[in-house]
Amino acid sequence: MKAVVVAHPDDESLWLSSILCSADRVVFCFGDPFERPKLSAARRSAVAALPLAGLVDLGLPESGGGFAVDWTDPRLTETGIALTDPAARARYEANFPRLVDALRPALSGCTEIYTHNPWGEYGHAEHIQVYRAVAALQAELGFTIWFSNYVGPASWPLAREIGAQPCWAGQCMVQPDEALARKLRRIYRGHGAWTWTRWHRWPAEETLYAQPPGAELRPLSGEYLLDVTGLRWWPPPWGRALRRLE
Repeated sequence: MKAVVVAHPDDESLWLSSILCSADRVVFCFGDPFERPKLSAARRSAVAALPLAGLVDLGLPESGGGFAVDWTDPRLTETGIALTDPAARARYEANFPRLVDALRPALSGCTEIYTHNPWGEYGHAEHIQVYRAVAALQAELGFTIWFSNYVGPASWPLAREIGAQPCWAGQCMVQPDEALARKLRRIYRGHGAWTWTRWHRWPAEETLYAQPPGAELRPLSGEYLLDVTGLRWWPPPWGRALRRLE
């Protein structure tokens, strides 16, 4: 069985649309945004309208520390990544064991888990935390982890650091399901719950990397990552869609 595990509703349409139609479960980890009641209500109504099979909404509250990262000195931790805001850090660290406990039954029986990459795509702390929680359950549940090749300018140094270490054993090239992704975006936007740029465009192709349990892993050297700043209809002058890991 396949499961897609993402931090927030709308992440599935952005980063893992290629897998949604074949997934047996789609797991949302976090529900209400921290101290944003209007968005919380919008998100709940949008999730209720999604045409996704096997949807599991864990509904854990967000920590509010998603962007409280010092990207000049990013430091991975057991619970995700170091945060600069002490109050957000306390909530973030407290969420980790709750997340692991909630994911355990949700992922039981699954052989393949598709989730955020270790640097959190563009660098969202809760994306990184979800990857770490999934990884914490791998030895116990015996599934293969798959992650994509999206990155952002802030997270690029961390992606280079992680990519220089053994972190994958297999790969596949896939096409995003743009029709489904756009359908989901319309639902989120209709409910006021879309949290990403309206100008996002899905690439023609993306790469998924596998981490099988107990496999001999290798670095990502020579691989190309998709820079989200280049995936816009009108990218900024510095925007480019591909970055190569040396």
